[in-house]
Amino acid sequence: MTPASQENTRKKIIEAIQQRQNHWTVDSLSSGILEGNITALSAAITLSESTRKIDRALIDEVIEQVMLRPKNTYRIGITGVPGVGKSTLIEQLGLEWIQRGHKVAVLAIDPTSPITQGSILGDKTRMEQLSLNTNAFIRPSPSSLSLGGVTAHTHEAILLCEAAGFDRIIVETVGVGQSEIAVHHLTDCFLLLMLAGAGDQLQGIKRGIMEMCDVLAITKADEQNTTHANKAQAEYQQALHLFPAREDGWYPQVLTTSALSKSGVNELIETLETYLQWSLARGFDNRRLSQKKHLLEQTWWLHLKMQFANDAAFQEKWKSVEEQVLHQHISLAKAISMLGKE
Repeated sequence: MTPASQENTRKKIIEAIQQRQNHWTVDSLSSGILEGNITALSAAITLSESTRKIDRALIDEVIEQVMLRPKNTYRIGITGVPGVGKSTLIEQLGLEWIQRGHKVAVLAIDPTSPITQGSILGDKTRMEQLSLNTNAFIRPSPSSLSLGGVTAHTHEAILLCEAAGFDRIIVETVGVGQSEIAVHHLTDCFLLLMLAGAGDQLQGIKRGIMEMCDVLAITKADEQNTTHANKAQAEYQQALHLFPAREDGWYPQVLTTSALSKSGVNELIETLETYLQWSLARGFDNRRLSQKKHLLEQTWWLHLKMQFANDAAFQEKWKSVEEQVLHQHISLAKAISMLGKE
C-alpha cells in the first residue's frame, strides 16, 4: 500500500468514526453511560479528547448530566520507569479487585507518535485477560505530547468512568521524571513502582517523586531477583523515614511484588485499601476539593490558550512577532511584551 493510499484509508476511518459519533445526542450518551454501556462510554471519552467545538459542546453537556450521580470510588495513580512492569501488575491488580466485587477502569496514558499522534505502546494489547473481562474497561489514550503524559482531559475520562459504574479507577502514566505531580492532582492514592538491582535506588533525583507517593512497590521480585528486591525494600523504607512527617500522619508503605508469580499482589491490594480507609477517616473529601481547585485553574489557563489559538487577529500578531524574534530584530522579553498588548 502506497503512502497516499494509506493516508486516504486513515481519513476514511476517521470520517466513519466521526459520523458514528455524530449519531449520539446528549441524552442518548448520558443515559448510555449511566446504564454502563461501554460503547457510549468509549464514544464520550473520544469526544472529550476532541478539539472540535461541536464535540466539546456535546461532551460538556454530557458531563454536566452524569457527574452528579452519587458514587463511592477510588482513584489510583500508578507510575514507574519504562520496563518496571506497570501494565502486567495493573492487570493482576484489576483481576484481583474484580474478584472482590469491584469494577475496574484503566486509563493508560501512552506515549504519542509524533507522526500519527496515536498511542505507541497500546496497553490494551498487554492486558489481554483484563481486557476480556466484562467488569473491566481499558482505555489507552495518546499523551498528545503533554508533559507527564497526563492529558488535559484525563479528569473528564475519570468522571465518565465513575458515572458508568466503575469504582476502581487506575490512571497509568508514561513514566517517572516528567511532571508526575499531574497525576497526583487527579487521584486519591499515588502508587510508585520501582525496579530492584538497577544500581540507582537512592538517587537524589527520585526524592521528589518519592515524597509524593502513598505506596511504593518493588516489582519483579521473583527468582534470582528476590534478594535484590528485599534489599531495595529495606533501603527505600529507610529512606522514607528521613522524609518530613506528612500532615495526614500516613507513613508510606514499601512492598515487594511479582506480577509473574502473583506474589505480593494481595498484600499490595490490602495496603491500597487500607490507605483508602485511612483517607476516608482523615479528610478524603478535602484532597478531592483541593484537586478540583487545581483543575479549575489549569482548565481556565487551557481555555485562555485555546481562545488565543482560535483568534485570527492574535495569530497574525503572533506570526509578526515570531518573524522578528527569528531574525533577531527583537528580544524574547520584547516579544512577550508586544503579545501582551491589546
